[in-house]
Amino acid sequence: MNRAFSPFVKSLLVAVLAVAGTASANEEKKPAHAEAAAPKVDAAKGGTLFETGDNARGLPACVSCHGAGGNSTIAVNPKLAGQHEGYLYKQLVNFTAADRNQAVMTTYAKMLTDEEKHNISAWLAAQAQKPGAAKNKDTVELGKKIYRGGIAEKNVPACASCHGAAGAGIPVQYPRIGGQHQDYTVAQLGLFKAGGRKNSAQMSTIAMRMSDEEMKAVADYVAGLK
Repeated sequence: MNRAFSPFVKSLLVAVLAVAGTASANEEKKPAHAEAAAPKVDAAKGGTLFETGDNARGLPACVSCHGAGGNSTIAVNPKLAGQHEGYLYKQLVNFTAADRNQAVMTTYAKMLTDEEKHNISAWLAAQAQKPGAAKNKDTVELGKKIYRGGIAEKNVPACASCHGAAGAGIPVQYPRIGGQHQDYTVAQLGLFKAGGRKNSAQMSTIAMRMSDEEMKAVADYVAGLK
């Protein structure tokens, strides 16, 4: 026997069906990777891999180039101690994807799993960076002027506007550059300028507006920041 639904029951059914429909639509719109759990980071494992490598895979110890605790003593190899975890991870991914091409690092980055990239980055971020020092007293004032105020006539912004007054940077977006080796910083600015490094359009644009003398002055000043 058919019975007519009351207005209240009808409105309740409509509401239930609407909610069910919305939930279904949301499930359909959810990207395939949404269910993937965030990686569990193990900094201790990252430290072990950094210090000893993995002979079974032919993966050398990072310490051989980047120094104990990530404090490289080789001027052309960057200090990695105290660098932002997200930035370090991004660079390893960039090397893997060839957005940043450097023969040695590209080869080794491709050998690391995504989990290992996270682990190493976390461990390095927790290490204390050893301070550097400016070496060229004749150009340190020029470097200071550019770092703090930019070069107005060339539309070069102040380095401090992104990297901070002490070169501490901003996690993920902008690296810590204070205390970094002069030679390494000059080399990277040169790569940005020449198109050899393509993982920051912003830095490429800025570097193309700077002379070699200006790059060296800034790099030397940055090395002394703490």
